Amino acid sequence: MIYSMTGYAVKSLDIECGTLQLELKSVNSRYLDFHFRTADDLRSLEIPLRELLSSRLTRGKIECRLAFNSAAAGADKLTLNPELFATLKSLNDSVRTQMPEARALSVSDVLRWPGMFGDQSIDFSAVGPQVLLLARQVLEEFSASRGREGEKLAEMIVDRVNSIREIVRQVAPRIPEAQAAFTDKLRQRLQDALGNASDDRVLQEVAVFATRIDVAEELTRLNAHLDEVERVVKQGGACGKRLDFLMQELNREANTLGSKSAITEVSQAAMDLKLLIEQMREQIQNLE
Repeated sequence: MIYSMTGYAVKSLDIECGTLQLELKSVNSRYLDFHFRTADDLRSLEIPLRELLSSRLTRGKIECRLAFNSAAAGADKLTLNPELFATLKSLNDSVRTQMPEARALSVSDVLRWPGMFGDQSIDFSAVGPQVLLLARQVLEEFSASRGREGEKLAEMIVDRVNSIREIVRQVAPRIPEAQAAFTDKLRQRLQDALGNASDDRVLQEVAVFATRIDVAEELTRLNAHLDEVERVVKQGGACGKRLDFLMQELNREANTLGSKSAITEVSQAAMDLKLLIEQMREQIQNLE
């Protein structure tokens, strides 16, 4: 299977002290580039998360969002800190005695006072294994989404390869006959132009021109590159860079084919080939 560099996945996991949420999304990039957006209390987990993601991903700009929402305890389970409450009451009375115009502490002020319900801090060091468990689940879904996209791209590439082969199959048989006719016409023009020139001189000029318009070598290399494209796609894995290189080679052969063309059919075929190659190249930019 080949993978697209575009993917998305998000999952949540309920744990004793709250809810973890991990989101992964990616776009194209020449290299593997991570961007983490992590809750401050979980920032220490970025390194193990990076190691886990790097074990499965090779290219793409990956954005990883890790959030944590703490669970709100039920009202029936909340207990005021009696010592802190007595201290606040004493301080409130003292301030009101010295400053009668001062506003008294409200119920909301008291309930929001840090530590009023005891120590509610969370041991985030113990959350690490649960975060990595969630990350593995998200990574599976994320890779699956990239794989589905990659499968569609692979089908498109193979379809374009078949279209190129069809163009070559239609035009190739006509090339030798057309080149021979064009060469005969050139020979006659040279004889008319050179007048008394020897046949050897004419044959030499014709032979040089025939070599310049011979495209058999380009067609052979073109088919060889197409075979390699199909092989790489079938092999799968991280093949984006290899396929991008092959697109450059295919485009080079199509350009040469067009520049050496002596007949309209080959010129048109070269233009059609370049269009199909460009379509493949644009989509290959999305492959891992």
